[in-house]
Amino acid sequence: MWKVQLFELNFDERERQAVTAVLESGWITMGERIQEFEQRFGDSLGHGAKAIAVANGTAALHMAVLALGIGPGDEVIVPALTFIADLNVVRLTGATPVLADCTSLTDWNMDPEDARRRITDRTKAIMIVHYAGYSCNMDAFTELCRDRSLFLIEDAAHAVGASYRGQPCGTFGDVGCFSFFTNKNLSVGEGGMYVSRSEDLEQKGRYLRSHGMTTLTLDRHEGRAITYDVVQSGLNYRMDEMRAALGIVQLEKLAESNDKRRQLTQMYIELLSGIKGLTLPFLNHPNSIPSYHILPILLDADVDRISVINRLKEAGIQSSIHYPAFQDFTAFRLSSLSATPISNEISKRELTLPLFPTMGFEKVRYVCNCLKDILNKL
Repeated sequence: MWKVQLFELNFDERERQAVTAVLESGWITMGERIQEFEQRFGDSLGHGAKAIAVANGTAALHMAVLALGIGPGDEVIVPALTFIADLNVVRLTGATPVLADCTSLTDWNMDPEDARRRITDRTKAIMIVHYAGYSCNMDAFTELCRDRSLFLIEDAAHAVGASYRGQPCGTFGDVGCFSFFTNKNLSVGEGGMYVSRSEDLEQKGRYLRSHGMTTLTLDRHEGRAITYDVVQSGLNYRMDEMRAALGIVQLEKLAESNDKRRQLTQMYIELLSGIKGLTLPFLNHPNSIPSYHILPILLDADVDRISVINRLKEAGIQSSIHYPAFQDFTAFRLSSLSATPISNEISKRELTLPLFPTMGFEKVRYVCNCLKDILNKL
């Protein structure tokens, strides 16, 4: 039904061959391809980062909060504009999420100064998100966490391949968390990565991923171990070999794919600049090489977003919203979440347009022409 989907997979024969090779090997659970994917991903980040492949990005976030010993009585500052997973993992450990607002209507990342104002004697960590693949102000956040003796968790779900001052996103915090969900820049369907430069946090992550066990099923299958010990409580957040095989191929494509996203984003900016009814965020974003994960725009306050979405749909263009306000969700309406007026305003007016590496410039032109025509008629 779509002339232009919001996202399309950047898969080809290489992904099919990689998965077929796993199936033909006879071993599909966590094994050698997981180890290769982890090694390659860690190497791509550098800075001593050790990577642990997990079931999804939410699993990585949950493991991060658990590994840092956060629980009942603690508070974690989280962005007001992000996916619900960030709040959920904090609440599920018994800790309290405290929302910090966006920096401005043009910089939608967490405001370091607002985060500073939210710190109490119960604050244990700050969790940041590099929204749309544009890095947060990492100078400010690393200094803040160092000065106040707080843990720093990086939700880098949008930011695989992004960097700040030449350092990859996901390597600044105590733990970095990546998502490889279907629509991410590196896509395996469901999957994620828990990353740390700390040997202690790396080991805790490996135990948390697999029931707290000291040896893996593959070790026993290949005769390297007979039994196992359990040294702490853990979960089953493992990735399988098929997804790891996809991840290896996708990692090889990542730099080229992100550059194609960059070119398409530049065309969007050129064609949408000056159009009445909208503004573009992150146009001035120093010290950052983005991953260009999504293409967000901010509609003017008097524009009916639902009408725009429906008219785009009539033109065969799929769009989305990143993200609804937490305060509007049923599960949080009775919670005492912080007031975040900038984030809430963005949530009312944000619209995400199609963006994916194989999209092509003609589809960008079609989307922009349709959107301009719709806004002119409203």
